[in-house]
Amino acid sequence: MAKCRKCQTPGPQDSRTPWVSWHDLSTLDVLRAILGKVLVHERRGRRTSGLIVEAEAYIGEDDPACHAAAGLTRRNAPLYGPPGRAYVYLNYGMHYLVNAVTEREGFPAAVLIRALVPHEGVDLMRRRRPGVPDTRLCSGPGNLARALGIDLRHNLVDLASGSVRLEDHRFDVTDVVYSPRIGIR
Repeated sequence: MAKCRKCQTPGPQDSRTPWVSWHDLSTLDVLRAILGKVLVHERRGRRTSGLIVEAEAYIGEDDPACHAAAGLTRRNAPLYGPPGRAYVYLNYGMHYLVNAVTEREGFPAAVLIRALVPHEGVDLMRRRRPGVPDTRLCSGPGNLARALGIDLRHNLVDLASGSVRLEDHRFDVTDVVYSPRIGIR
């Protein structure tokens, strides 16, 4: 797991450049690089987005926490590629979680987006998560999906050009902490 404790913009520019340079990176390199990128959802002319500050890698059928640990199924098929797609699933029948699929086609791997700092469309996020303080709107993978309005319709969306996508706004990322997943070997 990787967590950014300090992310800031270097200046007033806001490039909104699609982030596509990660398609050929290993999952652990994507995990490092995804911090500071912006997860965006555009729907009906409204844009919600957040700065990615926490993420977690899942790599291969040998990873006991990866959905591919039991082999290929209809549910986990997006994990097997191609890279650059969203893998969105319903967790415990309650929360949608969004992952960025990584690695070559046929090898199951992804980076789970665990937390965001709200960036755009905070008013809409508040309506989707009423009564929640702004600092908690996108804390946790299920909460961020709800705040951004991401659900199963976004499974397999191209994260470079889809309604849900990753953008590089050139935020500086410093003070990154890496830790093992809790309860997983």
